[in-house]
Amino acid sequence: MKLIRCTPDHAEAIRAIFNEVILTSTALYEYRPRTPEMIADWFQVKMKNRYPVIGLETADGVLAGFASYGPFRDRPACKYTVEHSVYVDQRFRGQGCGKRLVKELIAEASAQDVHVMIGAIDASNAASIALHKQMGFTHCGGIKEAGFKFGRWLDLEFYQLILPGPSHPDGNG
Repeated sequence: MKLIRCTPDHAEAIRAIFNEVILTSTALYEYRPRTPEMIADWFQVKMKNRYPVIGLETADGVLAGFASYGPFRDRPACKYTVEHSVYVDQRFRGQGCGKRLVKELIAEASAQDVHVMIGAIDASNAASIALHKQMGFTHCGGIKEAGFKFGRWLDLEFYQLILPGPSHPDGNG
């Protein structure tokens, strides 16, 4: 599989991955599948703000997974912190795709002078927690019963990776 930069041409494959995750898991605290318009808006925001959308594609051109990041909080003092996400098509899970995507996302974040990457992970998602720990992320907090899905309360755990960030951070916003 090869790493790629996803473009709006990948929108339908990304939407399919998002929607499978929404409908079958607690990895996304959403109830309804995303529409093509929602994905188009999502891509516009990513491109406008120079947030990468990294993909992993098979030799046949099938998108096996993707990863991206965006703002952690919409506050000027948090401009060096991002919240990332990684999603792998169910057919390709357990094959190292998530690890490759997160590794590439860390490289992208480092190149953009990100200082802290945050992963917000459902407490029951043992695979994602293990992946993040393997990639050097550390547990930094949690919120009990932060969400409700599939008839139960969900606990949200936060994992962080501290990167060098900018050599001269701008504290003026």
